[in-house]
Amino acid sequence: MIFSLQGTVQELTPTYAVINVQGVGYYVGISLMTSQTLVLNQQTFLFIQQIIREDAHLLFGFNTRSEKEMFNLLISVNGVGAVSALILLSTLSLDEIAAGILSGNSALIQKAKGIGAKTAERIIVDLKDKVQKFSGPAESISSAVDNKIKEESLSALEVLGIPKRTSEKIADKILKQNPSVSVEELVKQILKNI
Repeated sequence: MIFSLQGTVQELTPTYAVINVQGVGYYVGISLMTSQTLVLNQQTFLFIQQIIREDAHLLFGFNTRSEKEMFNLLISVNGVGAVSALILLSTLSLDEIAAGILSGNSALIQKAKGIGAKTAERIIVDLKDKVQKFSGPAESISSAVDNKIKEESLSALEVLGIPKRTSEKIADKILKQNPSVSVEELVKQILKNI
């Protein structure tokens, strides 16, 4: 069983990397979270989860042991395959996944492409007792969602040429008053208040 790989990043995409270990290239499926930490032609170390099926030997790589643990928890749920687990890890942070499961927020889990209501409910039921250690100490589900909405809004405003520092304070104030605001509404409100 392959536990880890250390070598050079030979190829890199958002969904897979080829890690060259002393002349042997290993094709490794990765999440967006891990992809963002890798640099082409640079040395790397990845924790590996090997999945052996009748028709394939698959390798999945993770930058942190925690991400690998979450991946293994997710694929232990009936109906969640390796690809769905990677998509979920690419869509939400470990904190957000854990907070969504702990608070029973299936809508948050369903943000990941290909995860429907039934699968989200199954993930929540099966993993509720197992994800405690992944959630930040005071991280509540609403602040996880707020952060996502805030980040998307600030990025949109940066594209419009408004510095992040200027819009961040206004965003925090609006989110305090109205935590359920949408990205579009938050952008509009910030523009009004600048």
